[in-house]
Amino acid sequence: MKLFLTITAILLFIGNSCFAQKSSYVGMEDREIKALSGEQIKGYLAGHGMGMALPAELNNYPGPKHVLEFGDSLKISDQQKKRIQTIFDEMHEESVKLGKSVVEKEKELDQLFATGRITDNSLASMISEICDLNGKLRFAHLSAHLKTVKVLDPSQIEKYNQLRGYGEDSMHHQHQHNAHVKD
Repeated sequence: MKLFLTITAILLFIGNSCFAQKSSYVGMEDREIKALSGEQIKGYLAGHGMGMALPAELNNYPGPKHVLEFGDSLKISDQQKKRIQTIFDEMHEESVKLGKSVVEKEKELDQLFATGRITDNSLASMISEICDLNGKLRFAHLSAHLKTVKVLDPSQIEKYNQLRGYGEDSMHHQHQHNAHVKD
């Protein structure tokens, strides 16, 4: 009976070992800030959009950065270029400031866990601050798209979508909402 139990225990151990899976987080324990990749940190600090404005971008609200890049192809006037550059500069300045704060708060949260000083209250406070900063950051990016669409005409928006490789039927919605967004 002892032999049977020993063999069973060995087989169970071997069986469980075969099914054990490494965490997809392996390697992340060496990050400076566990919750952020190096690429994410760079993106936050540089004021990059990092997909925050996708609802605008993919629904016919061009982004100021790419409008400026495509300026010649879009045939934007000097006045349009000046207005869009201002929109971009304001968005970028705000995004860099907020991105830096997000990185600092994520680092602080990481340190609270690393040092064992985390409490329910400090956790709630940190999460609230990080979420607020990310919300403000996303607003900065999305509102820049909202401002940019008001500077362009429908043909420029259509050309922008073509240059970005977006679908042909996306313009149907643009024509419907364009009358509502112009000042």
